[in-house]
Amino acid sequence: MAGSLASPELLTALQHKATQLRIGSVLATSEAGSGHPSSCCSAADIVAALFFSVMRYDPKNPKAPNSDRFVLSKGHAAPLLYAAWAEAGLFPASDLLKLRTLASDLEGHPTPRLPFVDMATGSLGQGLPVGIGIALSARFVDKQDHRTYVLMGDGESVEGSVWESAELARHHGLDNLCAIIDINRLGQSDPTMLQHDMEAYRARWAGFGWQALIVDGHDLSALLTAFDTAANTKGKPTVLLAKTFKGKGISFMENHPSWHGKPIPKGEETQKAIAELNQQLKQGSISVAIKKPASTAPTTSPVTPLPVSPYKTGDAVATREAFGVALEALGSANPSVVALDADVKNSTYTDKFGKKFPARFFENFIAEQNMLGAAAGLAACGKIPFVATFAAFFTRAYDFIRMAAISGSNLKLVGTHVGVSIGEDGPSQMGLEDIAMMAAQPGVTVLYPSDATCTYRLVEAAANHKGMVYLRAGRPKSPVLYGPEERFSIGGSKVLRQSASDVLTIVAAGVTLFEALKAHDQLKASGIHVRVIDLYSIVPIDRTTLLDSARSTHGRMLTVEDHYAHGGLGDAVLSAVGPEGIKVHKLAVRVIPHSGKPEELVDHFGIGTRSIVEAVKQIAK
Repeated sequence: MAGSLASPELLTALQHKATQLRIGSVLATSEAGSGHPSSCCSAADIVAALFFSVMRYDPKNPKAPNSDRFVLSKGHAAPLLYAAWAEAGLFPASDLLKLRTLASDLEGHPTPRLPFVDMATGSLGQGLPVGIGIALSARFVDKQDHRTYVLMGDGESVEGSVWESAELARHHGLDNLCAIIDINRLGQSDPTMLQHDMEAYRARWAGFGWQALIVDGHDLSALLTAFDTAANTKGKPTVLLAKTFKGKGISFMENHPSWHGKPIPKGEETQKAIAELNQQLKQGSISVAIKKPASTAPTTSPVTPLPVSPYKTGDAVATREAFGVALEALGSANPSVVALDADVKNSTYTDKFGKKFPARFFENFIAEQNMLGAAAGLAACGKIPFVATFAAFFTRAYDFIRMAAISGSNLKLVGTHVGVSIGEDGPSQMGLEDIAMMAAQPGVTVLYPSDATCTYRLVEAAANHKGMVYLRAGRPKSPVLYGPEERFSIGGSKVLRQSASDVLTIVAAGVTLFEALKAHDQLKASGIHVRVIDLYSIVPIDRTTLLDSARSTHGRMLTVEDHYAHGGLGDAVLSAVGPEGIKVHKLAVRVIPHSGKPEELVDHFGIGTRSIVEAVKQIAK
């Protein structure tokens, strides 16, 4: 690209900064004895241009409103990010020598423990979806003019999630989003697929509707010109395709395939590298003026409680529909709530929210990975994203859920169409592992309401809860059990049937709760009394009620769930009461199911009334 109008003084200052970033990255990784200094060196000029000329931010307040945002998708280059913030003055450069130690938050890959990190990265292909969420928040929700920059590696551009993002960014016309691909040619074990075929990169991104600019990633003048072009382009996102060399600036490392993920050993080799870099530093007074963001007045709107539940006992309502009604009500009650869909909004009922609040509703089409990543970006901007799809389809985006959990993202995930009770669609559509998936991630709350009133209230509780929540919603209509004034708390449960003569406790949720209630009535008619608990909160779990009930029913407990046996409601109950010597018997789906009518599948796969009655009679002998 043509040279910029940047002054020679600015270019000299930026070259100096880039060299300082290389020195900081090398010293930090050598001290740690691990890390990726070669990957840091290839992108140092890009980061120097962004941090010390292009981006608007407050070095002492990374979360200042209307600041430009930077996402390091190639998270293994974390030392470069840390060196940039140290150079900007956020913390002393000496802290870089604590890299990858237990005493420091400068971890091997960035996490939001650091105030300048929006999302944990390192599982490649996730930075661009997060950047889309941040750009969506700025453009459509907050209506601010800050820009989002995402630095990616060339190797990760093979990830399918990147191309989901390429489609969605174009669709939403995100001209406030700029991706930069550090095309240094070398992957971990082999050269990358396209190596330095820059025209191939350009054709692919241009074909996806992006402005694609090929630039020498070590030419600061060209980089500044490209960033200026991106900032002045309207209607489409921009990608800078930066041709770089791994290990740039260190002659024995530069463009050499054997240095990926290897620090320079402490001692003579480190001294040699630092001496070579020191020779590239510019002498004299070198300073830059970091651009501050324009101040914006904080906009706060009151959050109000949801109205009373619109349902009355005896109504027949699917919990997925009650979720949609509650989400629509939340839209009015809480202006921070946003919703994301992946082309199933008329099945999850998020279309109710979308029609009423179109500026806060984001259609991702069939791109679940991008939906989760964008939701994490929105959450990083203070929004409360509700992400809904069929529970089975969350498996496609599970790595994004894992990284969001590492980030402590305030996501609210709603999985519908769970279990064999969805019926004829068959096993590919039946979410049967979702409780296990979500409960496996630390800090994730897992809720499983059985009726519309409980769903309505738990959606509100999820929005008010700080941290990730998964809510499991069913497809079939079910009777409303609870009156409109009933309250539900995260970590609670409801004892629906009990007597002094109970010989066993049945624990269930969702469709199997109604099967348990039918079983209760049949057993009672035959002289056998059982207790029935609605375990609507699986994580955290109401251990006190479970233990009290088990002890009152001779230590006998039976769980029933429309989920695979491993990792579901039954295992959660066992973990809660097992250490106290309570024996838990579990009814669950134990084979890959089949298409059929919902009621016949529930019976056929051993989680219906008949199976519950038989199990109780066997246990209570």
